[in-house]
Amino acid sequence: MNSRMILRLATVAALAAGGALVSAQGQLLPSSPKLGFGASVTPAYDGWYDNPDGSHVFLIGYYNRNWSQEVDIPIGPNNKFEPGDPDRGQPTHFMPNRNFGMFTITVPKTFGASERLWWTLTINGVTSRVGMIMSPDFNITPNKSSEEAPNGKYNVPPILKFTESGPAIQNPIASVATAISKTATVNTPMPLELWAEDDALYTSGTNAPMTRTPPVVEAEITKYRGPGNIKVDGLHEFKATKGGKPMEPFAGKTSGTVTFDKAGDYILHVLLTDYSEKGGGATGCCWTTSMVKVAVK
Repeated sequence: MNSRMILRLATVAALAAGGALVSAQGQLLPSSPKLGFGASVTPAYDGWYDNPDGSHVFLIGYYNRNWSQEVDIPIGPNNKFEPGDPDRGQPTHFMPNRNFGMFTITVPKTFGASERLWWTLTINGVTSRVGMIMSPDFNITPNKSSEEAPNGKYNVPPILKFTESGPAIQNPIASVATAISKTATVNTPMPLELWAEDDALYTSGTNAPMTRTPPVVEAEITKYRGPGNIKVDGLHEFKATKGGKPMEPFAGKTSGTVTFDKAGDYILHVLLTDYSEKGGGATGCCWTTSMVKVAVK
């Protein structure tokens, strides 16, 4: 997705959700230009969907305009939700660019249509505030694409496992509350393995053959919270054990290490994308997310 499309989507999301962006110099719109560093980070409301029990899930990302800089905003006055608990499992470490559907927040079925849950971020003198609201315009189906694949079926998000026989994780459902736990030692590579499955379906708008063939599934491991830096080796490309071409069911494994340069408690964000790629073209499908808590000594 090009930068113009990213900016347009960020503007629509923030304004439709009632976002307010204010700086010391005056109002700053979500379409403000990207910078290498010294810019703002804007919350992004990527939609909502229902759980079978009637509760609702907000899917939330962000747009870090510092395209050459990862930034940290600790939980507190500069990184908070309201009303209620200011810590709703949001990131404190922000990767550059537009990052779709990084985490979820579940609200009860009694959450009213006129209620809003606000996320506020302040950095480099700019405060960005976006409200999550259950508007029909933001209702999404993250578990199924909105367009048919050439075979008449619908693409679904890839399946993630942390062990070959472990529980399957599917859809962008990452939350701190459901993160798995691991331990590591400072400056010692921590092994990590991921297994993936996917239907390898795609949509092109016209059902024409793919003009380019990216990997069926790719992984991205990033720091979500933590006191130090991390180094990820491997853990991106999957070695296929089944399939590997469009429209062929896929299975594969990737392995690598994550190294931490300071002791403390970290949270890693795990993203799996399929042919729909990051953000699914802003459709709400099809990618999968999870988190890993790591206690580093």
